[in-house]
Amino acid sequence: MASVTHPPITPITPTTPNTDQITFSRTFHPTKSHPFGQVSLPTRKNHLSPLNHSIVISGSALGITAANNVNNNVSNITARPSLANFWREVQGCNNWENLLDPLHPLLRQEIIRYGEFVTASYKAFDLDPTSKRYLNCKFGKKRMLSEVGMSNSGYEVTKYIYATPDINLPNMSNPSFSSSSGRWIGYVAVSSDEAVKRLGRRDILITFRGTVTNQEWISNLMSSLRPAMLDPYNPLPEVKVESGFLSLYTSDESSSKFGLESCREQLLSEVSRLMNKYRGENERLSISLAGHSMGSALAILLAYDIAELGLNKKKSNKKTATEVVPVTVFSFGGPRVGNSEFKNRCEELGVKVLRIANVNDPITKLPGVVFNENFRVLLGGKYEFPWSCSCYAHVGVELMLDFFNVQNPSCVHDLDTYIGLLRRPKNDEVLKQQFDGVNSLLEKAREFLSGSQTMKILPGVVTACNYHDLLNSVSRDIVCSWSDELLFGLVLLLL
Repeated sequence: MASVTHPPITPITPTTPNTDQITFSRTFHPTKSHPFGQVSLPTRKNHLSPLNHSIVISGSALGITAANNVNNNVSNITARPSLANFWREVQGCNNWENLLDPLHPLLRQEIIRYGEFVTASYKAFDLDPTSKRYLNCKFGKKRMLSEVGMSNSGYEVTKYIYATPDINLPNMSNPSFSSSSGRWIGYVAVSSDEAVKRLGRRDILITFRGTVTNQEWISNLMSSLRPAMLDPYNPLPEVKVESGFLSLYTSDESSSKFGLESCREQLLSEVSRLMNKYRGENERLSISLAGHSMGSALAILLAYDIAELGLNKKKSNKKTATEVVPVTVFSFGGPRVGNSEFKNRCEELGVKVLRIANVNDPITKLPGVVFNENFRVLLGGKYEFPWSCSCYAHVGVELMLDFFNVQNPSCVHDLDTYIGLLRRPKNDEVLKQQFDGVNSLLEKAREFLSGSQTMKILPGVVTACNYHDLLNSVSRDIVCSWSDELLFGLVLLLL
């Protein structure tokens, strides 16, 4: 065997940095940035340090090769943990502390994975007015994931979810289809036995698509605050949420003899069934929710509802002990959902929300562009404005992205672009392909607001409104919400 002669190793003095860890200067950028797309994270004040969980990521894991290795032994570098041993941290048990700056590889992987599940709901949604499955899923539950290219996801769809807009409008595309009928809005899935080994637990997943139909857009514009009061035994009237989201979540087809239950009833029934099914298996469970735009608002509402009702609690082997199953929301481009009391209550209940947001995305600024969590108090918190209870507040921890394309402004809210940036594409063409994705939502919004059909619809909306509700809307909520929607409409028309 040929021998290898190594150059003499210079003894390391106390002032020499440890080469087992890689420290980068603030001016060093591991990946190439692009003029219209990059991940923007806060600058660290200190050098790269190990995480609280004693995880040291090798340079190769970051796509960087060290020039010299004194020990010439890669086995001395601690490998990153497997998801099976690290899933609780990824699900936010420590509020993602030390995982966002820099973005941990496992967390990045999981964010992308959950984003792809939301993308599947867009791909499977039938928007062809001539189709028999119009405004429903194109495929059956058993083959839905495989039809959208996710046959190896390791999840099995158990239930489709429908939401009924509480707005009756004429359907211009398909007059035979009732505008008050339920629309397919997402699905519930469960990880398979094989996937449990990789994930480290049984994962109950609920995903929601974003706004697509005209009725859903109008529901989004109904942004006055209303008490949630989802728990009849503990109503908490001070906890308020956006009325449009709440209506979409709780409305049903009560006018029809064989109508659908509300989105809420469908979801709580299925979550309870799955919790009971896996309650006695002595295995670890998690409840994960993912949504884009309006879908992220529904995901947060459901997460709060589950925790408020205690559906995420199961008895352990001990007679008196109760295990709390973690409830985590991965929100992509989501708006604000409720007031500060709603935010505080979610935190009290242990609901974890990771908000992936683009700094240039107008949807993430709504509702409450001006009157929000940053405009509630004066002089460092000494004084609180009288309208503070009507100010919207974001829930959870934020992971901020930064991308914009002058040639296609609607990309700022596009889910495909969100996922594409998280994958850090190596060239502009990859991002360019993302702009022509399945859910260029702002483009659809602009068409809706500027289209001639909208002008025909809006008078019907005003006529159908209950005048008592309209007068009630002229309150301090109007200052905090309606101005946002006017600004939102102007932004879309200008785009």
